[in-house]
Amino acid sequence: MSPAAERIAGFEPIAAPDASVLILGSLPSQQSLQKHEYYGNPQNVFWRVMGELFGAGPDIPYAHRAEKLKRFRIAVWDVLHSSIRPGSMDAAIDLQSATPNDFQMFYDEHPMLEMLCFNGKKAAELYERLVAPQGICTIDKIEFRTLPSTSPAYASMKLEEKIRHWSAVRLPCSNNRRA
Repeated sequence: MSPAAERIAGFEPIAAPDASVLILGSLPSQQSLQKHEYYGNPQNVFWRVMGELFGAGPDIPYAHRAEKLKRFRIAVWDVLHSSIRPGSMDAAIDLQSATPNDFQMFYDEHPMLEMLCFNGKKAAELYERLVAPQGICTIDKIEFRTLPSTSPAYASMKLEEKIRHWSAVRLPCSNNRRA
């Protein structure tokens, strides 16, 4: 098996037990895997958006960004635990090899979730295809939202417009921020 066809695995979630919003990507990019950071590609605007909304921008160390999100009750994870994917493009994910993360465990450990946000259509499609059929979301009244991808592959939308769409993640956590 060539290195381009090896199975890659994602990261543990960034999450505190009282998380109210879960942001889901698909699977970390090659740059993210090398840095061992969610959204490690500097062309991905995720951390710029989080900087505008929560002060968790790329200008501060990764560990501090993660802690800021936790204080605002924001969790970050990926739909997939692992898959074969040559390169970093979501379109290259081999669906036959795709294994979702353990959402039953996550939902059991985070009963205060109010909103699940997908970072782009591919994450939503993967969740719908691999997770939803399991019928495991037992949290009442959870809102599902598909937001514009922060990926550099989706550059047709201006940053300001992405921030406007992404401001929806502030709704459940705005009154519940921990000091």
